[in-house]
Amino acid sequence: MHAQSHGEAFLSLFVNNFNRGIYLLDEPEAALSPQRQLAFMSIINSLEKAGNAQFIIATHSPILLTYPGAVIFDFDQSPVETIKYTETNHYQLTKSLLDNPERYFRDLFD
Repeated sequence: MHAQSHGEAFLSLFVNNFNRGIYLLDEPEAALSPQRQLAFMSIINSLEKAGNAQFIIATHSPILLTYPGAVIFDFDQSPVETIKYTETNHYQLTKSLLDNPERYFRDLFD
C-alpha cells in the first residue's frame, strides 16, 4: 500500500479488509477523486448487496450523496430530517458552480 496514492490505498483497504459489519465513515471522499468516489460506491454496493455490510457516512460529496437508496439526514436543520440529495446544500452549491462558474469567480475575485 505504500507504493499507492492515498486514494488507491484507501480503496485497497476496503477491497481487502472490509467484508462484514457496520461501517461508520467520516468524509471518505477526502481521499478520493471523483472517479475513485464512483469506484468506492461500487465497493459499497457489492458489500451491501451481499448482505454483509451497512454504511453510515458523513459526507459533503455530492457524488456520494447520489448513492441509490441512500437515506440522507440533514443535520443543518432542527429537528434533523431526511431530504433528497438534490435538496442538500452541497449538491445545490456544486451544481450552481458548475452551471455558472463565472458568477462565483466574479464574486470571489472582485
